[in-house]
Amino acid sequence: MMAKVKKAVSRAGVYLVLIAASIVSIFPCYFMFVSAFNSTREITNGKLLPGAHLIENLRNLFATYPILDGILNSLKISLITVVGSLLVSSLAAYGFEKFRTRNSEKAYTIFLIGMMIPTTSLVIPLYRMMASAKLVDSHLAIILPAIGSIFLLFLFRQSFKSLPDEILESARIDGASELRIFLQIVLPSMRSTYAAAGIYAFMMSWNNYMWPMIVLQTETKKTITLMVSKIIGSAYLANYGVQMVGLAIATLPMMIVFLVLQRSFVDGLTGSVKG
Repeated sequence: MMAKVKKAVSRAGVYLVLIAASIVSIFPCYFMFVSAFNSTREITNGKLLPGAHLIENLRNLFATYPILDGILNSLKISLITVVGSLLVSSLAAYGFEKFRTRNSEKAYTIFLIGMMIPTTSLVIPLYRMMASAKLVDSHLAIILPAIGSIFLLFLFRQSFKSLPDEILESARIDGASELRIFLQIVLPSMRSTYAAAGIYAFMMSWNNYMWPMIVLQTETKKTITLMVSKIIGSAYLANYGVQMVGLAIATLPMMIVFLVLQRSFVDGLTGSVKG
């Protein structure tokens, strides 16, 4: 009897901790979206229910800042980065895993060591490279460094470990080219991994702040994260309603992508770990 009571108390304690952690995690998002409907005075007074100022906040936001340009720029950069990084990382990982040599393993080890290098230490040489290629103040300067993701290379290679070599050998015996094997056998069997990698690449590109801030100079070329940062930091008398609307607009695409593809994201990550 005592054992059952202890087990019930322990389980209740775990649930209480999880509920508290959920509230702490969710409340900032809730406050942000609710505050987008409220005026500055209502927000400073701590109002936690939606008001009637959303249209006014949206009107002030779009009238003051080129938000639409920022959204389109972020979408353009993120989508191209996702497609490019999936293509480059998966092809490279497939080659590293299925065509192993002593030199390729050495090269792969060097790539993994590169993950340990802080991003900030690469800013100056990367900027000089982009300046020499005359890509400063262009979206290509943001896209090109993001395409070669070492983490995605590692993720795809771990997933390709679970792909039986016998299937690939059978396709080669039947006369299939390596490109056809990759497109018709490898791609369909790794859909969850591609979904997970796509979500990761999209979120990293959409949230990218430091490098775009350094390399982008023209106002209409800036991303939504840079514009939101400007909205928050530029006003002497803060309009919190406008700020919250900007934050909500910058956050919604990531939330939608993750919520729609979260199952594939989890399956892709767990599959790569098992592999």
